[in-house]
Amino acid sequence: MAITIKDVAKLAEVSPATVSRVIADHPKITPKTKRKVRTAMEELGYYPNFQARNLVAQKSKAIGVIMENSTTLAFQNPFFPEVLRGISVSAHQSQYGLYLSTSATEQEIYEEVVAMTQGKRVDGIILLYSKIDDKVMDYLLANGIAFSVVGRPYTRPDAISYVDNDNVAISKEVVDHLISHGHRDISFVGGASDFIVSSDRLSGYTQALDQAGIPFNPDYVVTQEEMEGHEQEAIRHLMEQKNPPTAIVTHDDLVAYEVISYLEDLNIAVPADVSIVGFNNHTLSSHLKPPLSTVDISIFDLGMEAANLVLEKINDDNAPPRNIVVPATLIERGSCQSL
Repeated sequence: MAITIKDVAKLAEVSPATVSRVIADHPKITPKTKRKVRTAMEELGYYPNFQARNLVAQKSKAIGVIMENSTTLAFQNPFFPEVLRGISVSAHQSQYGLYLSTSATEQEIYEEVVAMTQGKRVDGIILLYSKIDDKVMDYLLANGIAFSVVGRPYTRPDAISYVDNDNVAISKEVVDHLISHGHRDISFVGGASDFIVSSDRLSGYTQALDQAGIPFNPDYVVTQEEMEGHEQEAIRHLMEQKNPPTAIVTHDDLVAYEVISYLEDLNIAVPADVSIVGFNNHTLSSHLKPPLSTVDISIFDLGMEAANLVLEKINDDNAPPRNIVVPATLIERGSCQSL
């Protein structure tokens, strides 16, 4: 039969509540009582229940991790397992568990975050995205809940702890790289327009063109909304322009894979006819034919630093917000060539 907290209390001649406070190392319990209870625990071979200890300490010892959509869809993207790996390393060091969101819609995600924070299921939240007018972020900020963000917040970045790449600078570097190889007709196939990372990378793209004296062509920009359900038609339209792009920058390696597939259907070869660059440096990217040029955004480090930031706030309500920039690196491979 398993030893219980009541057995320890009986042997130590104290109440079960006192045993719980000793387990939590409560400062109001005298050293003599602590020694007596711990001796009883050792004699009986009792190991404290993790959940019981957290209940006494009024801590869940869990961090809520919120994805931009349901876990079913999220795990199709290699970004999420890798960022979770980084979060897990930091959380494990602090003996915290993770509580993953399972909702599918924006409203469901909001309701789940409210439930997990008001129900004390988590001590803090990590948002794995940043988007314009996000009611989840507004709720967390307004209610003083410990949280951090992977991505630059759309509002009050000085008041929110977040970790990000310099997406404007790295996107500009990618386009500068293509320009230096003779490309002037450069397309940008971006993500959803309400996500900050998308707008930052588009900003870097336009800055590079402007500084090189290349006119901005709105027909070269394709958003996720425009692609949704019409991916093949969107790429066909892009490549059937009077001056089709000789290079394409994609928001993510997964988007690059799709674009390459559609180009093959159009008998357009990469990189002979058009060069391609992605973002995120997924494992598969180096094994494509040709291998995909991409940007390594240090996904693991983004996750680990996001966890470090929220743990700072959990452990100290007065900890000032911090912003961390994780380096990103352009990796040149065979999907790009000079004109």
